[in-house]
Amino acid sequence: MQLKRYQTQALKALRQFLEACRESLDIKASFDAVTHSLQLGRYQSTYRPLKDMDQVPYVCIRIPTGGGKTILGSHAVKIAGESYLEHDFPLALWLVPSNTIRTQTAEALKNPSHPYRQALDDAFEGRIRVFDIADFAQIRPVDLSENACIIVGTIQTLRVTNTEGRKVYSHHEDLEPHFTRLPRLPDALEKNDKGQTKFSFANLLHLHHPLVIVDEAHNAVTGLTQEMQQRINPACIIEFTATPKPRSNVLFSVSAGVLKDEDMIKLPIVLTAHNTWQSAISGALSERARLSEVAGQEPQYIRPLILFQAQNKDQEITVEVLKKYLIEEEKIPAEKIAVATGNQRELDGIDLFSPDCPIEYIITVQALKEGWDCSFAYVFCTVANIRSKTDIEQLLGRVLRMPYARKRTHEALNHAYTHVCEPEFIDAAVQLRDRLVDMGFEEEEAEDNIQISDLGLEGGCAEPPAPEPVTFTLEGAFETAELPEAVQTHIQVETTKEGQTRIKIETPLSEDDETSLLNALKPSLPKEQTKELKQKLTFQRQMYERLSSPASKGIPFAVPQVYISRQGELALAEKGLFLELGNWKLLDYPAVLSEHEFDPTSQSQAFKLDVESNKVTYEVLDEAQRAEQLSGLDTPWDERVLARWLDRHCRIKDVPQPALLEFARRVVADQLNNKGVELGVLVQAKYRLAKALVEKINQYREQARKKGYQSSLFASDASPEVSFEYAFAFPKSQYPATFFYRGSFQFKKHYYGNHRIGEMKNKGEEFECARAIDMNPKVKFWVRNLESRPKTSFRLPLADGWFYPDFVALLDDGRIFVIEYKGEHLETNEDTQEKANIGELWEEKSGGKGLFLMAVREKDGKKLDKQIADKLKING
Repeated sequence: MQLKRYQTQALKALRQFLEACRESLDIKASFDAVTHSLQLGRYQSTYRPLKDMDQVPYVCIRIPTGGGKTILGSHAVKIAGESYLEHDFPLALWLVPSNTIRTQTAEALKNPSHPYRQALDDAFEGRIRVFDIADFAQIRPVDLSENACIIVGTIQTLRVTNTEGRKVYSHHEDLEPHFTRLPRLPDALEKNDKGQTKFSFANLLHLHHPLVIVDEAHNAVTGLTQEMQQRINPACIIEFTATPKPRSNVLFSVSAGVLKDEDMIKLPIVLTAHNTWQSAISGALSERARLSEVAGQEPQYIRPLILFQAQNKDQEITVEVLKKYLIEEEKIPAEKIAVATGNQRELDGIDLFSPDCPIEYIITVQALKEGWDCSFAYVFCTVANIRSKTDIEQLLGRVLRMPYARKRTHEALNHAYTHVCEPEFIDAAVQLRDRLVDMGFEEEEAEDNIQISDLGLEGGCAEPPAPEPVTFTLEGAFETAELPEAVQTHIQVETTKEGQTRIKIETPLSEDDETSLLNALKPSLPKEQTKELKQKLTFQRQMYERLSSPASKGIPFAVPQVYISRQGELALAEKGLFLELGNWKLLDYPAVLSEHEFDPTSQSQAFKLDVESNKVTYEVLDEAQRAEQLSGLDTPWDERVLARWLDRHCRIKDVPQPALLEFARRVVADQLNNKGVELGVLVQAKYRLAKALVEKINQYREQARKKGYQSSLFASDASPEVSFEYAFAFPKSQYPATFFYRGSFQFKKHYYGNHRIGEMKNKGEEFECARAIDMNPKVKFWVRNLESRPKTSFRLPLADGWFYPDFVALLDDGRIFVIEYKGEHLETNEDTQEKANIGELWEEKSGGKGLFLMAVREKDGKKLDKQIADKLKING
């Protein structure tokens, strides 16, 4: 299973953190060093150790629902084993929130055909053992010495004050071989009332200093008290969750927009509000029928499903009432309906992905079976109250996962659909937004991914649809004469028979008019209702502005890209091509590591190894250090064996295996023969040697890539082209920003809407640059170009990656204006010069269709607006 880009980035951050911890033994500094360059938004923080566990690295990977947290956990076992534990075959304790998910996770990790197990088999060459915690007595010493072992359990099993009667803390004769084979046992192991060491599972964990993986158990880590630390002695703790707790050390965070960009989840959510539960059901059925028709045209089989949420038994629309209505009134065949509740488990044993499966409709009340997942679920229809948090979150999460984790041919199949029994659309939208936030979405991206149901799905609309009204009711009369005239024209006032005042706001109010209205309502409206009304008015205004944007209207925004002519055909200029043109061959480079690149005598390890008669042995250390390391007890080592070990641990995609093996052999030979390093010392440092080897190869690769970059783009005989024929087009419906600008200045020309300016703060130099662009009369519209969004952002090639300019604008005369802003402290550095070179090349080769500006706060006495104005005079 090929990982998505954000998953690879998450694992890279984890590896960097653990390697830094192992080398420096300073967890806080390691955490700060890795997170400093990452965009974590509100999750950015300094490292906070767990109570009584200062020396145990604890980090959290935040990924919203549908992002593939468990597959990352599978990969994390190998990364932690190499980067921190320095152990070929680590022991991992995998904690989940419930017994149901425990069983499902253990089964998936044991299944050779499941992607989770396949990731582990690839990492450990099939030498992997998985145990349910209930089966811990089956673990043998050979399992731990010759295989990576994963034990799946719940935190509740271990988190107890009184261990009496708990199997994991009890003495088990079956575990005796794990303890009696050791010459000395750590004093910290739990003992019975006679002072004898218990042969318990908890003591076994303590001996082996396990990696702890925490999957969605948000409250689990805080339960790892000093008492538990003494019992299980964790080496490090890695948590995967959509909703981190305030004290979680978030190492990596990804937005729901990125998941959408990577085709992992269906977004936006198309919301339809209905006056009655019958109309909600009818609308959902029509939606599914339309989706089923287009699904039949897809290359891969998809059978769209509806998840119906009925009301509880003490309410009107129960499971029985809903099912009867579907069969008798909507004429749905009974065999196409499955009921999934605590008492009726009609989904058990059913393969919903099978083309032979007849089920198209699933009725439930609360959450479906924990861990249940079917990406064919497209439509969520609730006749219950959308304000009910937990049930809505869990059910809505079922319809977000994208089938086969890739974009569908028909745009309608890339969206999720929600039908609710709620007369007011804005009310439903605000509640749905809150549910998405509870699922791990940022508030702004939640708002950004709720779509009005009648908005065209196959493109933009020439004019924005009529805005959805906001309505509210006041007790008693309300005098509108004191309101500003602009506000009065936007509202309708009606007095009910009961003497109440019903106010409807048909069209969005400006922020000033909204403030005037809310101030006038303060005496008549309770504080909590005033807050709720403000949310609705803001949502109404921002949705209308978004639907009025050039992107929503379907106006194209294309930007020419840089190409290289090869054998008569144009190829996009990118780093893979530069590597090829740089004639990348590893064995052309010297297989030598300097003392700065690799120090074999570093004492960062917390355990001892020795080589006796060319066999590696491990010495058991006391409890303050690492427990016994068991791998390699009987392995004979020599130069070739170590080279083969390095080859297996340093597999690199663009280096042929024979070349990597030979390069590793040469590096080992140089260390042994030229630098005089003893074999035992080199074996002891093999993990750091592998890391140094990879870093050296990466260094050589970059040299080759830079050679190809310079020769193909900037050499005297180079002939790059900038072509609109293969232009990049900003997508009309995707803009995966992690946060949006919320400031007092009102922008007017942003391509995706003036409240959808992504990843820009409300002050600072980049804000000033954006304001100058927006205010220039020659700019038709512009976009805040998002960094590192390959599918949704414009980029220019660099030798070692990509350059994402800060802003891209379309001018009234049709030219494209690309602007990169640099602060004064960065104006002359090497990175800025490289970006300026490629930007100027892009402008030169565009044939007058493109302009590039490297803007600074002030240059030659000219402020930002003057720099922009002068640039636009060129051929203007």
